[in-house]
Amino acid sequence: MRKSSYIENMDEWKNSFRFYHKVSVRFSETDMFGHLNNTVPFTYFEEARIEFLKENGLMDAWLQRENDSIPVVADLQCDFLAQVFFGEEVLIHVKVQSIGNSSADIHYMGKKRDGKIVFTGRGAMVQISKSTGRPVPWSLIDKQKLIHGLEKESMAGA
Repeated sequence: MRKSSYIENMDEWKNSFRFYHKVSVRFSETDMFGHLNNTVPFTYFEEARIEFLKENGLMDAWLQRENDSIPVVADLQCDFLAQVFFGEEVLIHVKVQSIGNSSADIHYMGKKRDGKIVFTGRGAMVQISKSTGRPVPWSLIDKQKLIHGLEKESMAGA
C-alpha cells in the first residue's frame, strides 16, 4: 500500500479511528466507466466531518445565527489507493489528529465493507469569525469536545 506523507504508521493510524459515516456511491458520482469521480471523496469527507462534529456537540453553536464563529476548511487532500465503483458502500472514517489554537487537523479514511482502504485524506479546519475572517481560538469546552472525539468509540450511519 502506498504511504501518504501524513501517515507515519498505517496500522496504528487506521486502528485509531473511532467514528465512521456510511455512504453509497451513486450513479451521478461516477464517470462513464463506473469509477467514482476523483472529486467526490471531498464531498464524502465534508458529509462525514459534519456528522462527526454533530456527534461531538460542536455544530449546534456554529449554526446559531447570533454566533460569530464558524468552521472553515483551510486545506484538504485525498490520496487514492484503490478503485471505487457505482453501488459500492464506503465507510468514511473521521478523526481529529491534532488540535491547534484555532485549528484542527482532521484525518479521513475511506474503507470498503471488506476492510480494504480505498482512499485516505486529511485537512485543516479553522474556526474563524464571520465578521472579521480572523481565526478564533477554541474555547476550553470546544477543545474538550474535539479531544473527546479523539477518544470516544462511536459510529454514525451504521
